[in-house]
Amino acid sequence: MMEPDKIKQLIEAGLPETRAEVSGDGRHFQAVIVSPAFQGKPLLQRHRLVYSVLEQHIHSDELHALSMQTLTPEQWEAAQG
Repeated sequence: MMEPDKIKQLIEAGLPETRAEVSGDGRHFQAVIVSPAFQGKPLLQRHRLVYSVLEQHIHSDELHALSMQTLTPEQWEAAQG
């Protein structure tokens, strides 16, 4: 079973300059991920980037489900105002 902090660490280590906030119950997680790597990429490509970082944990079923909101730093700033 994974902890939200472990998923946060994996995402932030795998995508430079990324901030992630992760919550969940041990099987199902929700994440807000802010990364300059998402700039100019459609939603599907953004999700693929995150899944590529977590791939081994998903395939081993250690991480069962992750719903995510993927934002560029500019989108994050706009959402805060």
